[in-house]
Formats: sequence, structure tokens, C-alpha cells
Amino acid sequence: MRRNHLFALIALLLLASATAAADWPLFRGNALQTGVAAEALPDKLEVLWSFKCQDGVESTAAIVGGVVYVGSFDQHLYAINLADGTLKWKYKGGGFKAPVSVHKETVFAGDEEGIFHAVDRAGKKRWTFETGGEITGGANFAGDYVLFGSHDSTLYCLDQDDGKLIWKFKTEGPVNGSALVAGDKTFVAGCDSMLHIIEWKTGKSLAQIDLEGQAAATAAVAGDHLYVGTMTNFVQAVDLKKQALAWSYASKREQPFFASAAVTDRLVIAGGRDKLIHAIDRNKGELVWSFAAKGRLDSSPVVAGSRVYAGAADGHLYVVDLKSGAEVQRLKLGRGIFASPAVSGGRLVIGTSDGAIVCLGRGNP
Repeated sequence: MRRNHLFALIALLLLASATAAADWPLFRGNALQTGVAAEALPDKLEVLWSFKCQDGVESTAAIVGGVVYVGSFDQHLYAINLADGTLKWKYKGGGFKAPVSVHKETVFAGDEEGIFHAVDRAGKKRWTFETGGEITGGANFAGDYVLFGSHDSTLYCLDQDDGKLIWKFKTEGPVNGSALVAGDKTFVAGCDSMLHIIEWKTGKSLAQIDLEGQAAATAAVAGDHLYVGTMTNFVQAVDLKKQALAWSYASKREQPFFASAAVTDRLVIAGGRDKLIHAIDRNKGELVWSFAAKGRLDSSPVVAGSRVYAGAADGHLYVVDLKSGAEVQRLKLGRGIFASPAVSGGRLVIGTSDGAIVCLGRGNP
């Protein structure tokens, strides 16, 4: 019996060590929003635990220090132990669709009522900030500032400590995706069909580039290029040095891209409402492979090791080989999946439309 307890303690210590080295603190895992994990996942995933909420979960989790932070339409933020799925605390707000972000000792998330919440990691409210529209995108961080967008057509920059407004940037349409920070710049794309390049210290506009379509997705930056899908049937690559489109990739089924793309050293991986995962050559903008799911893909794909992980509206989590696009595994997790994966400590966490927060990893031998 003591030996079993010892093995359990060792397993928990190993998990804590792994999560400390590979946290997933915001929507796409990092400030550049690339959707690429710092670690591979087990060859075969199994459900390790499932936590039930009172309503659907489209919010994408943050995982920091072995704790999962995620929101639900049941008007709560939850803090759940990654090791065993037990509840640490829950916090009451509005309905939460937006991804959760964690920075230092604070958890940040916006709700459907347009309130942006800052909650300490013990579950106590620090401050709130009211906007004029629903918040569907996650927060990002630059210096002492937190940045996020709202459906009131505004990108906000607040002081992390007290929620004081530093500056705000108006667009001509709702801001849907999460904020992106690269170097001394932040980028926002939304329903005005423009990519805005902004100096994050001052909120000054540096440039704007026509994306030729509205954007629901979060953009990602790799090197000197930015990649984003649009509500038309295009994934756009922007050359940030030339401040112009580098290439445009079109879905032949003429369906929009609501999911955010994952960007590796070679590929742009985009899920579409055409029910396809598209692997696009980063340099040429040409299709390398595609994978057909059974439902539309609003869940943003994540790359971990040599595999791609994406949820679909048919309730399956699909695991696809990064090199070939061949299916490796599929798991039925719920009625539908619109949240995106979060990866930490050899585990993947994702929410379902019927209110489950599901953790997958390596099961017992």
C-alpha cells in the first residue's frame, strides 16, 4: 500500500515538473499565437478525467503550474487540478466563451456581457473592466499591460495591476480574435477586413493592410510573416516588412476559416468550415495535404511533436500526422467541439458543447 502511495506521489511530482517547463498560458500557447506546443503528446491518447459544467464549454483553457483555468457558458471560471480533475475553485462572472489567459499570479478572461475579469490564482476578484460589447478573444501581455479586443470595435490596453485604461484603438468592426504581440507591436484583425499594426506602448497606428475579408480568427506571427484565416475562403500571409499580402490560399469549397491557424517552421495548419484541415506551405502558399473530418472545424488546431490535434463539430478530437496528413486517432468526446486544445505536461485539455472539460494523455500501463 505504501509503495502505491509512493508511486502516486512520484507521478504527481513528475507532472508538476513537466507543467512548470511547458505551461500553456494563453489561447495559442504563446504571445505569437502560433499554436505549437513545446512538447509531444503520447502516441495514443486516453481520457484521464472529465469535469462536468452546467453549460457548454467553448472557452479554450490555460494551463499553468499544473492547474487548468477555463470558462463556461454557465457563467463561471474554473480552476481544476491537471493531475486528477478535482476542482480548486470557481468564480462567478458572465457566460465565458473567450479563451482564458494567465500571467504571473492573475487569471484574465472576458465574458459575453462585455466585462473583462482579472482574478487572482486563488480565485478572488482583483478588478473588472467594462466594455461595450461581447468579448470572444483572449488576452495577451506586453510589459505591464494586458491587451484584448471587444465586439464594441475596440482593442483595449489596460494596466495589469489595477485595470486602468492605458489606451484604446478603434476599428470599423467587432474584434473577434485574441490579441497578438510580437516585439514592440501588437496586431488586430476583425470585421473591418483590415490588419492593424499598432505600437503597443502608445497605441499609435503604424500601418494597416487590407486582408480582403473579415477575420474571426486570431492571427499568428512567425519570422517576418503573419498568417490569418478570413470569413471568406482565404488564408492570408502578410509580409510584415513589405506591409503587403505575400500569398493567398483559397479553400476550393468556398467555406470560411473561423479557426486560428497553427504555424510551424514549414507549414500553416488551418481548419475550415469546409470540414478540412489544410496544411499549406509557409513559403509558397500551396496545399501540401488536407484531411477530411466529419464536422466543421471551428476548433483551432494545435501541433504537438509530429502530430496535429483538432476538435470538430461532430464531437471528435482528430489526431493527424503532421508530415502526411494521415489519421492517427479519433476520439468521441461530446456532442460538439468548438473550444481549442491546450497542451501541458504530456496532457491535452479541451471543452465540449455539452459541458465537459476533458483531459487526455497516457493511461495506466
